Amino acid sequence: MTNNDILRRLRYTLNLNDDTVIKIFSHVEQSVTREQISNWLKKEDDPNYHNCNDNQLTHFLDGLISERRGKKEGPLTKSEKKLNNNLIFTKLKIAFNLKAEDVLDILALADLSISKHELSAFFRKKSHKHYRICKDQILRNFLMGLQLKFRPPTPTEEAFNWPEKTDS
Repeated sequence: MTNNDILRRLRYTLNLNDDTVIKIFSHVEQSVTREQISNWLKKEDDPNYHNCNDNQLTHFLDGLISERRGKKEGPLTKSEKKLNNNLIFTKLKIAFNLKAEDVLDILALADLSISKHELSAFFRKKSHKHYRICKDQILRNFLMGLQLKFRPPTPTEEAFNWPEKTDS
């Protein structure tokens, strides 16, 4: 998954407008413009599309943690320069104040079932012998589960989920 995909999905899931996204970045003393946000949200084939780099997504996720959980006392912590799915997953878990059972329930909403032990491997230090790399499929399903939890489909949207044909 690209950083732009993640930003796009979170913005939709949480129903964030441009002003809120700007506010989220301001929590970590970063300023962004509406134009930057708009360009990050465009499709890759759009000429105005701009890549959201790791540093920018890190600032957004750190700001989201502050937005949802309150600003931490003291100086700002140093943001990671290089992101991976494990760090993104961890930051989202913190932002939404989720316990392991909550994460498993969210994954179940997206029809993905993993064990608590498999889940804990994603949140371990890279040097730990049971550390496991979080693949795009896991992160994508987690984001889909968040969307289903925080922004369930409306009856109109559900109407477009056509039932499969049955031989009757």
